[in-house]
Amino acid sequence: MAVVSPSQPRQLQPVEANRPVISVQHLTKKFGDEIAVQDVSFDVPRASIFGFIGPSGSGKTTTVRLLTGVYAPTQGAVTVLDRSPAQFSQADRARLGYMPQLFVLYPNLTVWENLNFAASLYGMSLFRGKRLKEALAFVELEEHRSKLARNISGGMLRRLSLAATLVHDPELLFLDEPTAGIDPVLRHKFWEHFRELKSQGRTIFITTQYVSEAENCDLVGVQNNGKLLLVDTPQGIRHHAYGGEMVDFRTTQPFDFQAEARLRALPFVRAKTVRTDANGMRIIVDQASTATPALMDWAQQQNIQVQSVEEYVPSFDDVFVELVRPEASHA
Repeated sequence: MAVVSPSQPRQLQPVEANRPVISVQHLTKKFGDEIAVQDVSFDVPRASIFGFIGPSGSGKTTTVRLLTGVYAPTQGAVTVLDRSPAQFSQADRARLGYMPQLFVLYPNLTVWENLNFAASLYGMSLFRGKRLKEALAFVELEEHRSKLARNISGGMLRRLSLAATLVHDPELLFLDEPTAGIDPVLRHKFWEHFRELKSQGRTIFITTQYVSEAENCDLVGVQNNGKLLLVDTPQGIRHHAYGGEMVDFRTTQPFDFQAEARLRALPFVRAKTVRTDANGMRIIVDQASTATPALMDWAQQQNIQVQSVEEYVPSFDDVFVELVRPEASHA
């Protein structure tokens, strides 16, 4: 798929290289007695994709609304582009793009009219036709520009919402579950768009229930029951969930209790190692790349014939379940 980028992207305002675009410190939001977000802290670096993952009702949307100034925090501090959202000027808000979960444009207007209306909200020049065309081309809706919004598919509505978010060329994007309810092919295209925006120097804060999408992010925050469990790279989150990397170790013959005990006693093997069947063990190790040859050497010393040794990469759905398991046990 060819991704069309803006011909003259916004000139990003300079910031210190190590200065986060978003900084959140001990953020809490209460609605009456209900705590929606509890003591959340994280930073988002420039030109990155920050994924905020968690189940429905975990506080993701509330966090986005706190970051964009829709809500004021009950406790804690937030800075976005070096400003408190409560003090955003119109020029500050023009540097942001916000795509809500639900379609908020007008069903009785055409695709083009909706996009033109969104552009007018940001005070864009009347000579904005070229920019509108670029935004529609970016989400592959240019040929549908004359269709009423009510007559296009749900996937097209999501693309139109993304175009409306991008039309004023923001440098920081808040995308609240942009891939919810769309098919896998379109979801893949959306992530191509997001990576292209990142390559232009944009920063993207994206919430999602699709835990598997964490793989596409530079950093991932895992949210559950209003609490931020951790922030790390995708690889770091896997390592945190299981205490290391995973290797599937299979032998040609079943190995006995003594051999299994010796295997578990190896210094690079973690305690959570489990038997998958009579001939197989799923071993948690410090690093799969160094553990694999070490396991082969050990098996040779033990006169154990090896069928295969290969790294096992758990899905992020499994990783997320593992991460929230302690939370569930405390509920």
